[in-house]
Amino acid sequence: MEQSLQTEKQYNKWIIAVSIIIPVAVAALFGINLPKMGYDVKPLNFLPPIYAAVNGLTAIVLVVAVQAVKKGNRTLHERLVKVAIGLSLSFLVMYVAYHMTSITAIYGDLDFDGLLSDQEKATAGALRYVYYFVLFTHIPLSVVIIPFVLYTFVRGISGSYERHKKLARITYPMWLYVAVTGVIVYLMISPYYHN
Repeated sequence: MEQSLQTEKQYNKWIIAVSIIIPVAVAALFGINLPKMGYDVKPLNFLPPIYAAVNGLTAIVLVVAVQAVKKGNRTLHERLVKVAIGLSLSFLVMYVAYHMTSITAIYGDLDFDGLLSDQEKATAGALRYVYYFVLFTHIPLSVVIIPFVLYTFVRGISGSYERHKKLARITYPMWLYVAVTGVIVYLMISPYYHN
């Protein structure tokens, strides 16, 4: 047990650093839109369905990883969690790349002018509020989940299984929610993407 705690302590500074650096870097990069800055770049409009699929795959991998550990297969569980972390990182890279090269879609913007007329708001109706609820729960949780995933992972690889399980009971549903709502956000906003 003491060895497990020592291993965890070795990772603590890295987890804190990564948990701060990633959201700050994403926020900074998200604020950079190359077309709006006058750069002639090809928009990466092909990425949203890919990163939505990656989110869906992440959700599936997480469910299978939990089933694996429930059946006593820790090795498969660990491998699947590593895959889920890799998928989440690939999502992040694609998401930032898309937003740096493309005009951000607005839910309900049928004429793609970047503004919502009263008619467009009426057409979008109550689903617009559902979309924003899902989006505004997805975004903060996608930031909060970073240290949870990292701490849970470190507890598992260090052999602190009871502490790992205790934290995983919180991490798993949050991570699954972020992955699933990522797909829902894409499906809801996709009709409003600029071509």
